Amino acid sequence: MPEPGPSARPPIEPYKAKVVEPIRLPTPAEREAALARAGYNLFNLLSDEVYIDLLTDSGTSAMSDRQWAAMMVGDESYAGSRNFQRFESAVKELTGFPHIVPAHQGRAAENLLFSLLVRPGTKVPNNMHFDTTQTHVVRNGGAAVNLAVDEAYDPDSLHPFKGNMDVGRLEKLLLGASAGEVPLVLMTLTNNTGGGQPVSLENLTAVAGICRAHSVPLYLDMCRWAENAYFIRVREPGQGGRSIPEIGRSLFDLADGATMSAKKDGLVNIGGFVATRDRALAERLKEELIVFEGFPTYGGLARRDLEAMAVGLWEATDPAYLAHRIGQVQYLADLLGEAGVPFLKPPGGHGIYLDVRRFLPELPKSELPGQALVVELYREGGVRTVEVGSIMFGESEGGHGPPPLELVRLAIPRRVYSSAQLAYVADVVARVYRRRGSVRGLRMVYAPERMRHFTARFAPSSG
Repeated sequence: MPEPGPSARPPIEPYKAKVVEPIRLPTPAEREAALARAGYNLFNLLSDEVYIDLLTDSGTSAMSDRQWAAMMVGDESYAGSRNFQRFESAVKELTGFPHIVPAHQGRAAENLLFSLLVRPGTKVPNNMHFDTTQTHVVRNGGAAVNLAVDEAYDPDSLHPFKGNMDVGRLEKLLLGASAGEVPLVLMTLTNNTGGGQPVSLENLTAVAGICRAHSVPLYLDMCRWAENAYFIRVREPGQGGRSIPEIGRSLFDLADGATMSAKKDGLVNIGGFVATRDRALAERLKEELIVFEGFPTYGGLARRDLEAMAVGLWEATDPAYLAHRIGQVQYLADLLGEAGVPFLKPPGGHGIYLDVRRFLPELPKSELPGQALVVELYREGGVRTVEVGSIMFGESEGGHGPPPLELVRLAIPRRVYSSAQLAYVADVVARVYRRRGSVRGLRMVYAPERMRHFTARFAPSSG
């Protein structure tokens, strides 16, 4: 592939390595054997069988020296830990939400909130639901309704805020809803399903106004809020002179609460929370927490993990860190663009989303082209990625809205991989793209009732 030019200049890391972990590229024969053993589902691979792991950016970050130091002052008291006090103070200062309920990760926070608010026959609008969010809505009898703007479904659109919600469709839905039919409106920052695309402050302000007019609570999925705030800072008029925490407070002040997987913009390997302004709801959340997660001052976590979260939440607001974080994604996009590889544009906040329909135009939907591409990238160079399309969001998963985009996500862990390693990823993708006509389809041979992409098994197509 071409040497990186000025448009593909690697960003300089605002940190230096202190501890390293050896990795090894399995041989082609080892990779083929691993695929067969895993049922051609890369979730089933062992980590030692993966060279560059872009399966997810959730819980895969490298923690800082300050976070590791913080873990050494863990107060493992069952109740009233001082680590919880510092964690709670950090979340309150960043968000302004008065009631904070810890949980061991984002899906646990979703379970707490949706188990209390969602009932059979209800509808939960979102810009786009991600997998666990949609499943928690559906398993409680609700309908997950996606209301992203039309540009979100156009891979070539350069709209700067493709995570925005269609306010006209939201207004129409709420006008036609009966009392209590919509227990909350959710906005995902950034929009993971749609390519890590941000939501503008202007759009969230409009959504909040509609929610207030209809007396419907607005909640945020804030797991990548700092990345979203960075995009607002660089793309939205009038926001360039504001700090990331200031922009964040402008977002949070519009909402009634939030769920968070701190495994993203909390820069930790485990942890999450629910935040709310509703005191009565907070008490009910704590009751559920005690049953399913733990006491309200630890929420299923070691207290040292709360301390690491308190540090990481603030580290994620560092503009130098965010510029490098977003810069790494842009660097990979530039390399792929030079090779002619089709992907969703503009590049998002936490990874590249390959456009499967254009990458493998000859492979029919029945042969699962997204999963086939995931398998081929691993086969070519030991790179693990994930399908974000009809397997993850098929009809059996219970979503309501336009057909899903057919994407393969290359999620970049935070503070983990070098520019040279990302250049290797680009080369692997480019090699597969050049021989795309040889990519063989798959068929699904096992699928669970819910969240099938995690544990489904596949086999080569006979076609």
